[in-house]
Amino acid sequence: MRVTLSTLDTCESSFTPLVVIELAQDVKDETKEWLKNRIIAKKKDGGAQLLFRPLLNKYEKETLENQNLYLVGASNVRLLLGAEAVGLVKECTDAAMRAFTYGTRHNFKGFHDNNNDFLTMAECQFIIKHELENLRARDEKMIPGYPQAKLYPGKSLMRRLLTSGIVTQVFPLHDTEALKKLEDTWYTRFALKYQPIDSIRSYFGETIALYFGFLEYFTFALIPMAIIGLPYYLFVWEDYDKYVIFASFNLIWSTVILEVWKRGCANMTYRWGTLVMKRQFEEPRPGFHGVLGINSVTGREEPLYSSYKRQLRIYLVSLPFVCLCLYFSLYVMMIYFDMEDWALSLHEDSGSEWTSLLLYVPSIVYAVVIEIMNRLYRYAAEFLTSWENHRLESAYQNHLILKVLVFNFLNCFASLFYIAFVLKDMKLLRQSLATLLITSQILNQVVESLLPYWLQRKYCARVKRKVQALKSDVDTTLYEQVLLEKEMGTYLGTFDDYLELFLQFGYVSLFSCVYPLAAAFAVLNNFTEVNSDALKMCRVFKRPFAEPSASIGVWQLAFETMSVISVVTNCALIGMSPQVNAVFPESKTDLVLIVVAVEHALLALKFILAFAIPDKPRHIQQKLARLEFESLEALKQQDPVRPAYTPGQVHQAPTTAAEERNPHKTLLLSKAEMHCDASNRQHTKHLHVCHQRVNKTVTMSKAAAVSHPAHSKESFPKWAYRLSTNLKHNTNKQKA
Repeated sequence: MRVTLSTLDTCESSFTPLVVIELAQDVKDETKEWLKNRIIAKKKDGGAQLLFRPLLNKYEKETLENQNLYLVGASNVRLLLGAEAVGLVKECTDAAMRAFTYGTRHNFKGFHDNNNDFLTMAECQFIIKHELENLRARDEKMIPGYPQAKLYPGKSLMRRLLTSGIVTQVFPLHDTEALKKLEDTWYTRFALKYQPIDSIRSYFGETIALYFGFLEYFTFALIPMAIIGLPYYLFVWEDYDKYVIFASFNLIWSTVILEVWKRGCANMTYRWGTLVMKRQFEEPRPGFHGVLGINSVTGREEPLYSSYKRQLRIYLVSLPFVCLCLYFSLYVMMIYFDMEDWALSLHEDSGSEWTSLLLYVPSIVYAVVIEIMNRLYRYAAEFLTSWENHRLESAYQNHLILKVLVFNFLNCFASLFYIAFVLKDMKLLRQSLATLLITSQILNQVVESLLPYWLQRKYCARVKRKVQALKSDVDTTLYEQVLLEKEMGTYLGTFDDYLELFLQFGYVSLFSCVYPLAAAFAVLNNFTEVNSDALKMCRVFKRPFAEPSASIGVWQLAFETMSVISVVTNCALIGMSPQVNAVFPESKTDLVLIVVAVEHALLALKFILAFAIPDKPRHIQQKLARLEFESLEALKQQDPVRPAYTPGQVHQAPTTAAEERNPHKTLLLSKAEMHCDASNRQHTKHLHVCHQRVNKTVTMSKAAAVSHPAHSKESFPKWAYRLSTNLKHNTNKQKA
C-alpha cells in the first residue's frame, strides 16, 4: 500500500532549521500569518506540511534585525515522504540503485528507523525547496494584504511572492560542523591530491560536485600535454614542422579526454543516483509572463505567450544586438593592432629595454578590455534573454549560453585568428596567446575569488560585534549565523566557472602547435582554481540549493565543438609554416589539398574514437538494463481492473483460472482488444475485421484441439467465443 502524508503524523517536537525565508521590511501581518498557515498546513489542505519558526535572538525575542526572518524545517518522516515525491534514488541492500519509496524504506542501504542521517543535509534542503515551490494557489484571487499581487489556481505561491518582492530571498543554511570537516579535507591544506568529490556532493549537491569533478579531471588530463609541451617549447622553438606530432597528439588527446570523462561522469552519477533519476515535469520559470490561459498539457491555468512573438523578439532585436556587439568587438580588436604597430615602431626607433617591455603593454591592455567586455555583455545577454520571455528555465539557459559562447569565442580568439591567418605572424601569435592566457587567468582569480573574499572580510569586520568574522567557529549561535549568511553574496551557478574552463580549453587546443607551453600554464592555474573556488563556495557565498544533475549538460557539446575547431586551426597553421611550404615551392594547390586531406583524416579518426569509446561503462549499462527489466516486470505483475464499457473498449467476462494460466490467451486477448479499440474509432468496418480475426482464431484453436487431444483443455475456445459474442454485440449496437 502506498503511504501518504494523510496516513502519517509528520509533526515532531524537535526542530532542525534547514532553510531561511526573508520577507521584505514592510510586509503586512496578515500576509505573514497567511504564509505561515500555508507552509504548516497539511498536504490535503493545500499546505506543505513543514515546520515554520521565526528567528529569535538569545532573549527569545524579535528585533528590528530579525523580525522578518523565518526558519523552515521538517520532521524526518516528512523528509522521507518528500524524498519519494521528488523521485530521489538511493542504494538498496543488493547494491542496486532504485527510486526511494517510504513503504520499502527498510530495503535501502543505511536506513534505520532511528537514523536521521539517511538523507544528506543537501538532499533535505532540496526537498524543502521542492515543497515550497510546489505550494499552489487554490481559491485565493490575490495575496492577502496585496490586491495588486494576483493569483490564479495552480500558481506557485513562492515564485509569486519572490517576483512581487514580498519574499526577498530563500536560502539554505550552512552546517558549521560539516563545513569544517569538508574544509579540512578540501582546501585548507594546499597539496596535490584528489578532491573529496563525494563529500562535496553530500554538502553542495550533484551539480556543483560535477563541476569540481570535471575541473579536477581536466587538470590532471592537462598534465601529459604540459609534460610533452615543455621540451617542445624549449628545444624546438622555431621548427613549426616538428610540431606536427605534438599537434596530432593534441587532437587525439582532446577527443579521448572528453569521451573518457563521459564514462567517469556516468560512474559518479550512477553512484549518486541521478543517472537513473526521473526528470521532474518542468514548471514555468519565475520571470515568465503572458496572457492567462489553460495549459493544454497540465490542464492548469497559467500565463501563455505566443512562440511567434518570442521568435520576433529573438530575430528582430536579440540577433541584431548580438551582431552589433560582435562588430564592436572586432572594432576594438583593430584598435589593439594599431596599438601593436605603434609600440613596435617605437621600439624599432629607440631599441631600449623600456620599449621592449612596452611591446607587451598592448596585449595586456587588450586582455583587460576583453574581460571587461565579456562581463558587460553578460549582463546585456541576461537582460535580452529574460526579455525574450522563455517559458522554461532550460530554454532560458540554452539561449543565454548560446549568446555568451558566441560573443566570448569571437572576443577572445578573433585577434588570434587574425594574426594567424591574415598577418601570418607566428611570433606575434605566440606572444599574444601567452599574454591573453596568463592575463585572463590572473583577472579571473582576482575578480571571482579574491575580491569577493576581501569584501566579505571587510563586511565581517564592520559587524564584528554581531557576527564573528570568517572563522570556522562551531559555537556561533544560530542567530548570528543567519544574520551573517543573509548578507553573503548569492552564488549564481556554475556558468562562469564552466565558461572559464571552456576558454582555457580553447587557448590550449586551438593553437597548440604555436605555443605548447599553454597547457603548463593551465595546469598551474587550475591547481589554484580548485582552492579559490572551494574558498568562495564555503566562505564567500551563501550555500546554494542542491540541484540533481546527470552530466555537465550543454557544456559537453561546447567542449566537443571546440575540439573539432582545433583540428581545422592546427592543420591550417602547420600547412602555413615556412618549413612545410618549402616542400611545395611551386604548387600551392597540392599543399592545400594535402592539408585538407590530413584535416579530414584527423576528423575521421576523431569521430571513430568518439564512436568506439562507449559513453557508459559496460557494468553501468548492465545495471541500467536490469533496472529497466525490473520496471517492466513490475508493470506486468500489476492486476488492473477493467473499466466499464466506453467507446474504444470491449466488455470482458471474468476469466477462469485455467484461462489465466494460458499464455496464448493473454497475448491474443491484448491483440484483439487493440484491434477492437482501433475498430471502435473507425466504426463498423474495422469491427467486422476484428470479428473475423477472432472467428479465425476460434477455428484454429479447434483444429489444434483435434490435432493434439492431450492439450485440448489448454486450448481456449471459451474465451474466444465470449470475445466473438461481445464483438457481435458491439457491431449490432453500432449498426443500430
